[in-house]
Amino acid sequence: MARARSDSPLLFEMVEKPDFAIEAKAAANGLWPVAGMDEAGRGPLAGPVVAAAVVLDPNRIPEGLDDSKRLTLAQREALFEAILASAQGVAMASVSAEGIDRINILRASLEAMRRAVCGLPVRPKLALADGRDVPPGLPCEGRALIKGDQRSQSIAAASIVAKVMRDRMMAGCGSVHIHYGFEVHMGYATVRHRSAIEIHGPVARLHRTSFAPFRLGAVEVEE
Repeated sequence: MARARSDSPLLFEMVEKPDFAIEAKAAANGLWPVAGMDEAGRGPLAGPVVAAAVVLDPNRIPEGLDDSKRLTLAQREALFEAILASAQGVAMASVSAEGIDRINILRASLEAMRRAVCGLPVRPKLALADGRDVPPGLPCEGRALIKGDQRSQSIAAASIVAKVMRDRMMAGCGSVHIHYGFEVHMGYATVRHRSAIEIHGPVARLHRTSFAPFRLGAVEVEE
């Protein structure tokens, strides 16, 4: 599919959509089930990192699967429900802000993905991860795919599930900590969020104190 570039309606760039080719090839080589895994929330100042693992049904793949970042809120919500209704297996896991501070965000992201794969109701023979790293300790073979959520429908499905679940978790935090706007920015370092931290201080066990500005000693954590 082609779309117009933002700088000119006369210039076009190709936008690749994920497909099921990697999974189909693996299945033909005896590696089935295949799980896609991805995480949401590596960059925010607050909240957990959430991972999902999905084993799609090859005969019931929802239309419109794509990298969650390229979808609207309404599209993600609709696909989330479609994935849960049609997939052979879906599992989610998270590592808290405290866990992130303890082991660092990369290790926390990989651990969340590992837990998600281990939580699947079907045991995969292959797990595809978005990015450069394969989580250690998987119960099956693992492969990392750069821009995997734009290449593999299984990873795209996992990216959608992880994003929707994390957004819902942060919206819940927003209803409790009403001064921070978590339901709007999901914990990312927006101007509104940083201003709220300066005024009200960070929230214990919710803000990632190993991240700047906390690790710079600029603010103290409020219990």
